[in-house]
Amino acid sequence: MRRLYPFDPLFKHHLIIALLLAIWVFVFLYFSEPLDVNQFNANEKLLFLPGYGLLGGLCYLIFVPFQYFLYSKNNAKWTIISELVFLFSFCFVSVVVARIFYLFVVVPNEPNPYTLGYMLKAIYFPAIITILPIILISRFAFGKYHDKRLDDQKIEIKGEGNYEGLRLQLNDLICVKSSDNYIEVYYLSGTYLKKTLIRNKLSVIDEDFEELQRTHRSFLINPYHFQQWKINNGKHILLLSHVIEVPVSKTYLTDVKSVIELTTN
Repeated sequence: MRRLYPFDPLFKHHLIIALLLAIWVFVFLYFSEPLDVNQFNANEKLLFLPGYGLLGGLCYLIFVPFQYFLYSKNNAKWTIISELVFLFSFCFVSVVVARIFYLFVVVPNEPNPYTLGYMLKAIYFPAIITILPIILISRFAFGKYHDKRLDDQKIEIKGEGNYEGLRLQLNDLICVKSSDNYIEVYYLSGTYLKKTLIRNKLSVIDEDFEELQRTHRSFLINPYHFQQWKINNGKHILLLSHVIEVPVSKTYLTDVKSVIELTTN
């Protein structure tokens, strides 16, 4: 089983990380003065070193969409492998960009610039070792914070047994169907549709969660997942996410239409 790793989808948090990264790159180069940096005068340091920091921050922001791509390709799950792929890709591109900046901005007319191998050993690897913990700690902290907020927002559908129940985000819940002495809960896990059988009554769930709408004596729906109306042999049917069809009885038709209209507007 793949081990999950904290994931933060909020761009504003990654913007903060990019800013911290830019500042830290500047501070690291300014005070450690590796190779060519120790040959700069005070004005040259203030001219070139912020450029390295800015490029580091921009490289990180450019890779945020790549992170979202990996997340979606992995069925809305973020693993340790995903984190390592992201960080390795970011570090590789950052080294390439820093090398280009060095050759074409810092020493554009220098006949004998430092070789890539020498700079990797003397500057880039030490810089990565110093800077990477800042990125790791920031990403992990923001990811844990986001996970905690999501967990605090979860609803719990309880069963009659001591160990029965289901915790999930409200927007992941699609519908609940009565099934004898049980209820069938249809919900999303990432991008997959799942169903869990819980020993409870539909009337209890209806009382516990006013966000859900009764459509039939055997169904409760989450209006958030409404797709379209259908009429089959004069009977109204709601089409929900993942092509789930739910009947709407005449008793609840007016209320359902009002709720759907409010939700879609």
